[in-house]
Order: sequence, then C-alpha cells, then structure tokens
Amino acid sequence: MHSVDRFLTTHTGSLPRPDDLIEMVIATQKGEEVDKDALEAKITESIDDSVRRQVEAGIDIVNDGELSKPSYATYVLQRLNGFGGSGNSYPFQDLQDFPRTMAKVTDDPGRKHRRTPGCNAEISVADFDAAKHDMDRLAEKAKKYGAHGIFTSAASPGVISFFFKNEYYKSHEEYVYAIADAMQHEYEAIANAGAIVQLDCPDLAMGRHVHYQDMSTEEFRKIFQLHIEALNHSVRNIPAEQLRMHFCWGNYPGPHHCDIPLKDIIDLAWQAKPHAYLIEAANPRHAHEWALFEDVKLPEGKVLVPGMIEPQSTYIEHPELIAQRIGRYADLVGRENVVAGVDCGFSIHVGMGGVDIDVVYAKLKALADGAAIATKKYWPKAA
Repeated sequence: MHSVDRFLTTHTGSLPRPDDLIEMVIATQKGEEVDKDALEAKITESIDDSVRRQVEAGIDIVNDGELSKPSYATYVLQRLNGFGGSGNSYPFQDLQDFPRTMAKVTDDPGRKHRRTPGCNAEISVADFDAAKHDMDRLAEKAKKYGAHGIFTSAASPGVISFFFKNEYYKSHEEYVYAIADAMQHEYEAIANAGAIVQLDCPDLAMGRHVHYQDMSTEEFRKIFQLHIEALNHSVRNIPAEQLRMHFCWGNYPGPHHCDIPLKDIIDLAWQAKPHAYLIEAANPRHAHEWALFEDVKLPEGKVLVPGMIEPQSTYIEHPELIAQRIGRYADLVGRENVVAGVDCGFSIHVGMGGVDIDVVYAKLKALADGAAIATKKYWPKAA
C-alpha cells in the first residue's frame, strides 16, 4: 500500500451484485432451497466480471467485490459457531431525530433480509475452508486480468460484537476476545494467500451513535481501546504491511449529524497494528477533516487511504476534483503516504445500494483518472 512513484488506487470492499445473484443470495437468507452448484457458478462468474471491470477502470488493488457474502459482517454466520440467540436492533441516534428518513432507511431491502442472531454459545470456527476458497478464486481472477495487487475484507472482532449481541460470555471484553481468537484463522488464511487483509471496523466510529450513544466520549474511547487491543491480538502473526483497517460512520443515507469527529478518536486509531487506514473523506459530513492533518502527524510507517469518491451518490466525481482531494492529503502527510480510496462499500448488504452498477465502475474510473492527474503534479518524472 506504500506508494513509490505514483498514487495507487483501491476501494473499500463491496461492489454491486448482478440482479440474478442478489435474488439467489436473498433466497438463502430467507431459508429457501437454492441449487448450491448454480449459486457457486453464479458467484464465480460475477467475481470474474467484477475483477475484470475493476482492472479496466484502473483500480490497482482489487478484491472480489464481496459478491459471495450476504454482507460485510453477517457472513460470519456461515463460518463461526455460537450464534443462535435473539435478534439485534440498531437505534441510530441521527435517524431518531428524523422519523421519515428513518422509515426510508429501515425499509431498505438489504437491511430487511439481514440476520443478526445473538451469541448464545461458545464461539468456534465452523468452516475452515471458506476463506481459502475465497482467496483461491480471487487470486485466479486477479492473475487472469493482471491486477496490481489484491485485498480481501474481513469483519473485525469489534464489528462482529456490534452486529451480534452477547448472550453467553460474562463480559464484553471476554466476548470480543473470543471473537478475535475465532477470526484469527480467517485473517491468517487471507494473508497466507499473499493478499492484504482489510479489517472492517465501523464499530470504531458508527458504534458511537448506535450502541454506545448513551456513553460519554471518554467512556466510548475505552470501548474503542478494547476493540483495538482485541484486533491487534487477532492479527499478531501477520506483518503490519499486510494489514489495512477501514473505520467509518456507517454507509446509510442518514443525516449523520451525530457522527463522532475524527479528531476525537484518531489518536487511539494509530495504536492499531495495520499500516494503512481507510477513512471517509468525500462525503459532506467528513470531507472537511483533511484539515485535521495540519496538526495531527501521521505516525512513521502509516499510510492514509482517504475516500475520494462517495459510494451513495450517483454523481460521477470529476477527476480534477479527485486530484485536488488527493493533493490536500499529499501536501500534509507526504505523497508516498497517500492511496486514493472510496469512503465505504457500494453495497454493504445484499440488495442494498442505490447506485447503478455501471455508474459504480464509471466512478472507479474517475478515481483512477484523478489519481493519474495528481501523479503528474506530484511525481512529474514518473508521469
């Protein structure tokens, strides 16, 4: 993830699924019978097309679009034992202030079919082969289309505890560390395949205005610290250079006026082992936070991957705007420490996402074009 002669590009994980794949995955979520061979064939076909389109758009570090997963976090139900308890609820503080907006968000089909049973038994690995299967398939497609590099997203211990409430362990700390121990296998399977492991951590920002909205900032920072320590424990055998971390305030079309400021948590975020940090930087609530780095210094060995495009908007960002955004960060933290990214995933839950699939890849091309423009300014000899 460290730039040496140009601005690299990547994205955050989820990409739109084809309509027929959406129908099949939703059917599995409903408990309906689905031909497993047909589903596997459709997943493989869809990933092939996604990797090709990512490379053609100019994205350097690609993934499988999370096309085989029902969502970035709930997929763990297929890989871990211990989740058979009661469902969870998500009291978004910002949505409560605007009931009509809340009704629209909660009616999203991607959320309506999401399953979030609590943990009611000891957590253990149920499927030791799933992550390797993901990686074998992705590596094959990446080689086929000549991708610069690959990454795979994986739910962090903290975000799993966020989605699935604890009904078994004596304390939240014990629960999070149990998850960390179980997920260690998946993280290492991704790393052993030569890919970058992306740890998805919305709990570190979105969690503040959802499950922990009644806490003070200092109390929430203690939860943040615990989740970082559990995350570091789970990836202790993986080099920092092979790890990146995404934390965000939630990819849902809400007002987001309750989002905790980045300045209130960034010092703790630096304690995480991953060398690269994917942050929101394009949407109207967080685009201003580039100025934070006028005072906050990037630690040695860390890389920033700020979002240059917004995944909920059908606007295709102008490449010149993207180049300007890249330049702001490059001027403050060094050109070699900036990778151009996306604020969040385009379809974090199957069936969710209002941006047309063709528009998504056009936005990714604009991202690459903007990175090329910025490269000409900051690496003129290389360009």
